[in-house]
Amino acid sequence: MVKVIIDNRELHSNIINLLIEKGIEVEIKNLEVGDFIASDRVVIERKTVKDFLQSIIDKRIFEQASKMNETYEKPIIIIEGEEDIYSERNIHPNALRGVIISLAVDFKIPIIFSQSEEETALFIQKLAEREQIEQKRIPSIRNEKKPLQDKYIQEYIVSSLPGVGRTTAIKMLEHFKNLQNIFNAKQEDLKNVERIGKEKSKRIREIIEREYEP
Repeated sequence: MVKVIIDNRELHSNIINLLIEKGIEVEIKNLEVGDFIASDRVVIERKTVKDFLQSIIDKRIFEQASKMNETYEKPIIIIEGEEDIYSERNIHPNALRGVIISLAVDFKIPIIFSQSEEETALFIQKLAEREQIEQKRIPSIRNEKKPLQDKYIQEYIVSSLPGVGRTTAIKMLEHFKNLQNIFNAKQEDLKNVERIGKEKSKRIREIIEREYEP
């Protein structure tokens, strides 16, 4: 029998009952990463449209994406709901598109859009059947993390600089090529990078040059 491991936070949804009706064995666990585990390599994060947009506003989405990427080989995000994702919250459409593109390209996480719990349950069923019947894999909770790719470590270090988020960190790394060049860059060179102006470049140099005070 095909089995799906489900996070206990999904108990409030109807997806568990829908999966059981489809003949799927369910196991409820307290999952640290994701909401549904379809195999040892596929984890699914389910978000309603409102939750997805809120996770962009409070910046949870990239943290969650990083954890999924670190732990599972093939993470997937399902965005569920009939609401218009571009008009539900006050987020510029281009910013929203940028997040979706970043998830797909930078994190290599495909996004599946579902209109209802019923459709979400169908996607989860088909994913689990494909993994377990066709690919002969079994669902298992992975606690060990995959080795973090160097580029994510570089992005994390640069994004810790004042006024620098992940998007700007990527632009800085693309411009200067490595961390050494960034830390050696003069203020004049820093402010030529997109999203970094005079004040931000000045503050970055101040932090880099400031003597550490324990």
